[in-house]
Amino acid sequence: MEFTAPVINQYLADFMLPFTRVSALIMTMIGFGARTIPTRVKLFLCLTVTIAIMPAIPPTNLENLLSFNTSILIAQQTIIGVMLGFMTIMVVNTFTLAGQIIAMQSGLGFASLVDPASGMNVPAVGQFFLILSTLLFWVMDGHLAYLQFITTSFDTFPIGGEHFINLKYKEIVLWGGWMFTTALSLALAPLTAMLLINFSFGIMTRAAPQLNIFAIGFPITMMAGLLIMWLTFGNFLTHFELQWQRALDFSCYLIDCKGP
Repeated sequence: MEFTAPVINQYLADFMLPFTRVSALIMTMIGFGARTIPTRVKLFLCLTVTIAIMPAIPPTNLENLLSFNTSILIAQQTIIGVMLGFMTIMVVNTFTLAGQIIAMQSGLGFASLVDPASGMNVPAVGQFFLILSTLLFWVMDGHLAYLQFITTSFDTFPIGGEHFINLKYKEIVLWGGWMFTTALSLALAPLTAMLLINFSFGIMTRAAPQLNIFAIGFPITMMAGLLIMWLTFGNFLTHFELQWQRALDFSCYLIDCKGP
């Protein structure tokens, strides 16, 4: 077999463009894209997935690898991969937001930890919800589902095809509203209970003004917050399943597939 310049150019194009799309997904997807995972491990995973799906991808019609058209194609592959990876981030951050809301209203927000994935300080309750939702993401084979999505996207959005303009950018932004809706619905029961407790403290202060409500109410509020969170914790899995199913359906809608 003779390795001419056009053959090498075609092989590099068939590898580099799918590698860009797969890398964009893995680098942004929850779990794989965390800072705690070494870059070499991420790179090896991107290479492995790309080599595994290359035989199923049709050849790329690219005459010159070092051209402006190649830069446009690389940008398109990056957008598609980041778009799918961003969906997993919104699903997990839904429950992180719910934990932050509960922590701030119950006085548990003073206990904060550094999130290893983002490097930001978040309440311990939000970090707990983040770890739990990430574990559920792995248990429900979320990583496999989105690797299947990225593979299917090469059929629905082929490299160099005109289907790229059909991406629903506005719908991606609007779907972010589900993150706040689900977070508020998960935290609604604890918020209502904490409102009643604070209302009771207000009545006590009105009845006995000499009572130091800050010294008494703060520890009671924290203990009540922990108790209420424990009593309402059974709703976590239900909300996660609903949000996860919405994410799967919307991801299928984005890349025009039938489902994982």
